[in-house]
Amino acid sequence: MPAKEHIIVVGAGIVGVSAAIWLLRAGKKVTLLDRSEPGEGTSYGNAGVLASCSVAPVTAPGMIAKAPKMLLDPEFPLFLRWSYLPKLAPWLLKYLSHANAPETRRIAQGLAPLTSDSVEQHESLTNGTDASRWLTRSDYSFAYRDRAAFEADAFTWGLRRDAGFEPDIIEGPAVQEFEPLLSTEMKLLAVMRQHGVIDAPGSYVKALAQEAEALGARLVQSEVRDILLKDDRVEAVVIDGETIPCDGVVIATGVWSKPLAAKLGINVPLETERGYHIEFEPEDDALRAPIMVTTGKFVATPMSGGLRCAGVVEFGGLKAPASDKPIALLERTVRATFPNLKLKKRDTWLGHRPAPSDSLPLIGEIGASGVFAAFGHHHIGLTGGPKTGRIIADLISHGGVNMDLAPYDPNRFGG
Repeated sequence: MPAKEHIIVVGAGIVGVSAAIWLLRAGKKVTLLDRSEPGEGTSYGNAGVLASCSVAPVTAPGMIAKAPKMLLDPEFPLFLRWSYLPKLAPWLLKYLSHANAPETRRIAQGLAPLTSDSVEQHESLTNGTDASRWLTRSDYSFAYRDRAAFEADAFTWGLRRDAGFEPDIIEGPAVQEFEPLLSTEMKLLAVMRQHGVIDAPGSYVKALAQEAEALGARLVQSEVRDILLKDDRVEAVVIDGETIPCDGVVIATGVWSKPLAAKLGINVPLETERGYHIEFEPEDDALRAPIMVTTGKFVATPMSGGLRCAGVVEFGGLKAPASDKPIALLERTVRATFPNLKLKKRDTWLGHRPAPSDSLPLIGEIGASGVFAAFGHHHIGLTGGPKTGRIIADLISHGGVNMDLAPYDPNRFGG
């Protein structure tokens, strides 16, 4: 019998493990590489929400005018390490060029196919596996101070409606009847039904990696040093102490994918958007379902291990340690939002969201190299990871998919 086609997946986060499982189910031989253990990077610390309605990019109309005030306001969850600005500036200019209505609509139309069936994609991936126990269907609410604040977000809600998502609106005292732990300052909830939540995302990804291993994947913990081409076609991946021959490669290492893509001639305008979480140990009741608190731009998610509050945007590169001010602001906002919830702070975390300048992930083959990009998901990594993995597996196994991949073309940035 001919040897199975051997695919190396670089990156053992949600996108990489999803691609590995779907490739294995398609009969491929898979090696899954990561410098850390599966689920230890950005996939570990996210808010755990399968946010099917998450189609609106950060670069909304009016952002350019608002950004300076946001940066100077110590109570707004946007931070910049000013020493990093010279390096950030080229990416930032490209990023802000999309902060207008036509571009925002175009990006939303590109994101919708990756997010809208997120729960179903996760269920399809995990059906019959141990990982399924971490997945639950759930509401996902957006908390506002009042009707005026909700209506100020009309453009964003229009994008969600265009993607097929219409919220149930709860106002006045009914907000606290629905979610008793919310401050009475919150007078409106926009509740999205038929969403989902992952309890302990890191454990979920580890369980998926174990499923990949059970299906025959080889898991290797090592740094990727090089991708070798012959006649412009991939033939091997070099790791510490070993050169592994292969027939194809999937790059799914989030923001760390940029230097690997550069080896293939793709200069991706990709930055890290540093995000934080605080995990609290509740001493009494917990929330009934995840809530996006719009006043503080964070998501509060009840998990078996505690209440995880994730959010904040900081620009400062990959190397700088965690900052004190974002964590302090996040904690203040959480305690103000849930004044009746007795919380004991247990853990803090810094992670790196991979942010392409146009807010659309890179999904597909780089040239005709046999190397496939699967990174740059910004705020939709967990939400869109399983579908991205399935798309990549279909491209490799069947040569195509029944959807328009043009918005995610990794070759759109050129050299």
